[in-house]
Amino acid sequence: MSRTIALLFPGQGAQAAGMGKALAQQFPVAANVFAEADAALGFALSYLCFEGPDDDLKLTTNAQPAIVATSIAALRVLEQETGVKPTYVAGHSLGEYSALVAAGVLTLADAVHVVRERGRLMQEAVPVGVGAMAALFNLSSDEVAAVCADAAQGEIVSPANLNGGGQIVIAGHASAVRRAVAIAKARGAKRAIELSVSAPFHCALMNPAAEGLAKVLESITVHAPKAQVVANVTADVNPDPQRVKELLVQQVTAPVRWEESMQKLHALGCVATIEVGPGKVLAGLLKRIVPDLPCVSVSDPTTLGEAQGVLA
Repeated sequence: MSRTIALLFPGQGAQAAGMGKALAQQFPVAANVFAEADAALGFALSYLCFEGPDDDLKLTTNAQPAIVATSIAALRVLEQETGVKPTYVAGHSLGEYSALVAAGVLTLADAVHVVRERGRLMQEAVPVGVGAMAALFNLSSDEVAAVCADAAQGEIVSPANLNGGGQIVIAGHASAVRRAVAIAKARGAKRAIELSVSAPFHCALMNPAAEGLAKVLESITVHAPKAQVVANVTADVNPDPQRVKELLVQQVTAPVRWEESMQKLHALGCVATIEVGPGKVLAGLLKRIVPDLPCVSVSDPTTLGEAQGVLA
């Protein structure tokens, strides 16, 4: 009897120099993914992933395609070594592109091209220093919405990542975000800290990036999904390939509804999940959102065995 498995794909922030290197050295199928990404972009993205430097890798235009390529390299190894066929896939923000590749909706070449442009557009949408993001801990979504409303004072600040486990990230004008941090602390937030990010993602300040992304996506072909994709914007399965581009454009300015997405997977009958790609952030979040839904993280040859255990 087949078990209902979901694959989860990380977003920006998961990057680290050296990622994917051991996979590419040990598995030709992973090396082929990096070669395909390099060819699609016209430069050695693989070298950036394997060798860094971190300062170049964390630039938004580089980090986004690098994480997608590394995630898909890990996926191809996982598929080859375990034969995994997920029922569901989901990705956190940028990770939704990896999920769409995993489901066969986008090709790898198209995905890395689009996210490199997405990164550029998001970086250029707001001048450095104008926007900010902050993580608020142990306030409800309603409480965070009220904090943002009171902190705005004619500027933009709103929930950006509804991550679950008591963590909500907000984004907007830097001064409004800082007012929100102060208000959140006064209202009992366990912690409220400004994040070191290059732009205020998933808020209305990203409207220029959303408009630019819509143009980039015009030339991309969308295919019928081989696995069901849970979209960030709706926190639900999107069965309609014709909606994929629209949801990806909306995602640039809309909050990432990650907590609801994970609860949805649980409600749909998932019995195990595998985080595919660099880092272990999503496994940590899921443990707090749905403690009885196991998640292992696969990013290199040594962690592959953990996935085999979950799938056995």
